[in-house]
Amino acid sequence: MLYDITVPQFIKGLQQLSTFLDKAVSFAETKKIDVQVLMDSRLAPDQFAFIRQVQIACDTAKLGVSRLTLKDAPTHDDSEKTLAEIKTRIESVISYLEKFTAKDFEGSAERHISQPRWEGQYLFGTEYALHHMLPNFYFHITTAYSILRHNGVEVGKKDYLGKMPYKK
Repeated sequence: MLYDITVPQFIKGLQQLSTFLDKAVSFAETKKIDVQVLMDSRLAPDQFAFIRQVQIACDTAKLGVSRLTLKDAPTHDDSEKTLAEIKTRIESVISYLEKFTAKDFEGSAERHISQPRWEGQYLFGTEYALHHMLPNFYFHITTAYSILRHNGVEVGKKDYLGKMPYKK
């Protein structure tokens, strides 16, 4: 179960985030503005800028899966400043996630997951995925989406949801 609700969803969300970036480039070219303006935009003065939202979404996906499976995650130094650099980070995280299978998650539901800021407290793996990892991932994807939308980039619900596995 934990594999199914994390890895495929993270890959899909990150792929959609990459399509947001493509639309941001097209928008910037059409409006004749520097795409960096969008990368540095934020919704509120006390909120992270777009590029940081993307970094955190990537970190949430890779580190969450790493914590659940006890497998090392790739490191990124949060130095991305350009569209090309942030797209490379997204691709790196997707490549990492694509290596996982459901078997890698055996025993993860009851694993104790903690973080330094939790001051010695922990959550079981399933609780961690449902109460922290997934909501945090979607929060940062949604905020990145909202920053672009707020700046006039034509992204919509279908861009956010991506392809659906419809059946006939």
